[in-house]
Amino acid sequence: MKQTPCEYIVWNGLPVIRKGLAVSMINDFGLSNKETAEKLCISSAAVSQYVSGKRGKMAITDTEICEEINKSAKLIIQQGDGILNSEMCRLCKLFLSKKLISFI
Repeated sequence: MKQTPCEYIVWNGLPVIRKGLAVSMINDFGLSNKETAEKLCISSAAVSQYVSGKRGKMAITDTEICEEINKSAKLIIQQGDGILNSEMCRLCKLFLSKKLISFI
């Protein structure tokens, strides 16, 4: 059975977005794995896997996407998980508009 677009995004897009956010929070903003996990509402083990490349294996090379991930990471750090959902959706739409995640 073919995956729905949302299923495809959950399995293929979400890990790449989470990886970008986790790496940005740790490298650009100096958060620990534990703090990053709390901000992204995921486990510390998941953060470790994103940072090590075991999850979210696609590399993000688009400059605009990298800048937007960094902006989202900063907002999530500042405003907490209340903004997490809207930022995840915003990034997902951006990925789709640039055809970085394609389910067709």
